[in-house]
Amino acid sequence: MTFQDLTIEEWLEQRQKGLALIDVRSPSEFRESTIPGSVNIPLFDDQERAEIGTLYKQVSVDAAKQRGLEIVSAKLPTFIKQFADIPGRKAVFCWRGGMRSRTTATLLSLMDIHAYRLDGGYRAYRHFVVETLEKMSFEPEMIVIHGNTGTGKTALLKKLQEKGHPVLDLEQMAGHRGSVFGHIGLQAHNQKMFDSLLLEELLHYQDKPYVLMEAESKRVGKVVIPDFIVARKGYGQHFRLELPVEARVEIILNDYKPWEYPEECILAFQKIKSRIHVPIAAEIDQSLKNGRYDRAVELLLLHYYDPRYSFTEGQYTEAEIIPIQAQSLDEATVTVERLLAERVPLKK
Repeated sequence: MTFQDLTIEEWLEQRQKGLALIDVRSPSEFRESTIPGSVNIPLFDDQERAEIGTLYKQVSVDAAKQRGLEIVSAKLPTFIKQFADIPGRKAVFCWRGGMRSRTTATLLSLMDIHAYRLDGGYRAYRHFVVETLEKMSFEPEMIVIHGNTGTGKTALLKKLQEKGHPVLDLEQMAGHRGSVFGHIGLQAHNQKMFDSLLLEELLHYQDKPYVLMEAESKRVGKVVIPDFIVARKGYGQHFRLELPVEARVEIILNDYKPWEYPEECILAFQKIKSRIHVPIAAEIDQSLKNGRYDRAVELLLLHYYDPRYSFTEGQYTEAEIIPIQAQSLDEATVTVERLLAERVPLKK
């Protein structure tokens, strides 16, 4: 054998030593879901993969292999150079550790570039993720940040993360902000990619005394948060961020940039328009169409999101929620850091 296979467990150990991971599947497969931290150097692009697949099904295995050899031969110098440009040790994977990763590892070996192959490929990794999340016991205490829409909870978490605090940014992992407008300007992740990103963070933080997170619902965009995270959140410590309406409007405008996505904003509003008092809904609609986004956001906060938040927060009847009143995110960050320094861990 010209290369060595790594199990998922061996790869996890080697990754800590700087092992680079390369996904040789097609670009569309990579975009759908991959192993976090990997780079994509496809053996076949989407069109080539479809062509070979058709030959395999409709003609013969030999015809598919012959066409694959023709395609790879034509782009071999560029393909090899892409791997050579990646420093250090490398491991490759495809869907199930089959022909594409085997071919890649063999070709690299012939060019004196040693590469491991991930045994079982992405499918084995996905099985590992699902099984680990199902059995996982996550011990750090959850510090849960509540707050009305627009109070900058996500921005606050990012500031705290930059200061070295452990943070689970579930919205970033989901590629969605959680509201009907939450997809605008973002690339939403599917459940597979979300699970992978989440597990990476959970493993990274499992020895920390606490982890900060936003008070998300069970579903964020297209993805569902595991039950054990939801349960741990319920037993955590809870802070509620409170900012003036004008500050919240500014935060939302800076975050969403609605003037860059006017049609998407109007379409999203149509999904909730019927739930808002008719005259208010009409003014919001007109404000969006006229580019008066500050007014539209203010009305949405006061007449739609704030009442919904009051109902949602009522679900935390057993939790003590500590209010954090601030005029800006910077002021809120200072207050949260002070509270974290003074915190007394809850009994498990």
